[in-house]
Amino acid sequence: MVQQHNYDVVTITETWWDDSHSWSTALHGYRLFRRDRKGRRGGGVALYIKKVFDSIGIETNEDGVECLWVRIKGKANKADILLGVCYRPRNQEEEVDNLFYKQLETVSGSSALVLVGDFNLPDICWELNTAEKGQSRKFLECMDDNFLSQLVGELTRGDTMLHLLFTNRDGLVGDVVVGGQLGQSDHEITEFSIFGEIRRYINKTFTLDFRRADFGLFKRLIQRVPWEEALKNKGVQESWVLFKTEFLRAQEQTVPVCRKTSQRGKCPVWISKEVLDELRNKKRMYCFLKEGQVPWEVFKGAARECRKKIREAKAQFELQMVTSVKDNKKCFYKYVNGKRKGKVNLCSLLDKEGNLVTADEEKAEVLNAFFASVFSGKMTCLQGNCPPELVDGVREQNSPSIMQEEAVREQLRCLDTHKSMGPDGIHPRVMRELADELAKPLSIIYNQSWLNGEVPEDWKLVNATLIHKKGGKEDPSNYRPVSLTSVPGKIMEQFILNVITQHLQDSQGLRPSQHGFRRGRSCLTNLISFYDQVTCLVDAGRAVDVCLDFS
Repeated sequence: MVQQHNYDVVTITETWWDDSHSWSTALHGYRLFRRDRKGRRGGGVALYIKKVFDSIGIETNEDGVECLWVRIKGKANKADILLGVCYRPRNQEEEVDNLFYKQLETVSGSSALVLVGDFNLPDICWELNTAEKGQSRKFLECMDDNFLSQLVGELTRGDTMLHLLFTNRDGLVGDVVVGGQLGQSDHEITEFSIFGEIRRYINKTFTLDFRRADFGLFKRLIQRVPWEEALKNKGVQESWVLFKTEFLRAQEQTVPVCRKTSQRGKCPVWISKEVLDELRNKKRMYCFLKEGQVPWEVFKGAARECRKKIREAKAQFELQMVTSVKDNKKCFYKYVNGKRKGKVNLCSLLDKEGNLVTADEEKAEVLNAFFASVFSGKMTCLQGNCPPELVDGVREQNSPSIMQEEAVREQLRCLDTHKSMGPDGIHPRVMRELADELAKPLSIIYNQSWLNGEVPEDWKLVNATLIHKKGGKEDPSNYRPVSLTSVPGKIMEQFILNVITQHLQDSQGLRPSQHGFRRGRSCLTNLISFYDQVTCLVDAGRAVDVCLDFS
């Protein structure tokens, strides 16, 4: 429903969420703000805002008031809009009501304010602005004191008006419509429009547009360069800079760039034309129900059929995605991660002196210092301390023929085009398309690097994404980096890994019990081997001690 109507803001009361719902609350293209009820079931409020809007949550005390506030930034010289969603349980204590009134007075100030929620005050007559109960009359006084006007004029649940909509400025909110239901809820949906000039987020990230790329021209431009002559008698860094310059110049002429398109607000990837037709039919039946043209059973049948089609479409899409996960892992994890909670920005961090740093550059320096402190220093192995067979093996393999042009070509053809490019701006999709043309210059650079024991500076650069592991988020040691490095550099690493692994296997440097980092072996093979040994010992009547390391 959200994707069909393309709402900018969605508010929900009585979510009944807790920490176990973190994987099922995300909406594609929306940022989620939520406040769950603490200590007992029920209640809770949530607020979804499109990511194109510049919004920030307002912190309030955890005082039992089920209410959250979000400030939506306005355009330059335009007022911000303060949006609140509240759930007031029936028979709520007067003390909690007083806390809500105090909170409302604190956050409102001079801002343009919109407050929506389920207040469970059916005894209030909004036409006459009167109420039967004392708590309801005090609620009316609070609204009057904060100059808030109530705009809902229809019943929202049965014969009562529980859902209310307030604003403190004339003309800020309009087009209020009550109608429709969400799932099995017996509450009516309230739709309204907010008229304000809101600051929108503009994506300034550009990406390569491969749909308009001219790879034929790209290949011809690369073929024009006499690589053997151009890279002859040059150092690794100089050769790499020359190659990168020519490559990026040709790429600029043949692969246009485009602003990274945002998927925010678009339909989910699993939705189909059949599902959209069922959604429209459900809405049409509801309109007929309101006009008395069809009975309640007809609308419920349309809603049931719509729900069935949605579940079938999602199940079919997820099954297809899981079946093809080996071919496109990126799509799979993008879909799975989209089910998680909204992405949270990096919080303040503690430096070595125990001071909190808040600036982005300072946080980057703190994290960089910590990650550098856990790196292993450069290891040197004196020839006299190395096994003779290892030294001899290195001597034998230390020749220019290790990374031949044909071997480089095969590596390029096996690149995963769904992977991202590194800091050097060279994309694996381009390298795979130009495997025949790039094999020659890259093989020359790889062999220069192998013989001289040097690597280009670009291969040392990393784009790191931080993932919080556990513990306090202000401690840098509780984060681990996921690094994005140069694609040509990773190909070189693969060659070195193959050479070292082959040498260790030929010289029997790896024990049979080594299962990690070996092709065809894993934790499963290690467990099976261990289980077999334990079973044999138990069958022989011998005792077995198993030591476990719990983190």
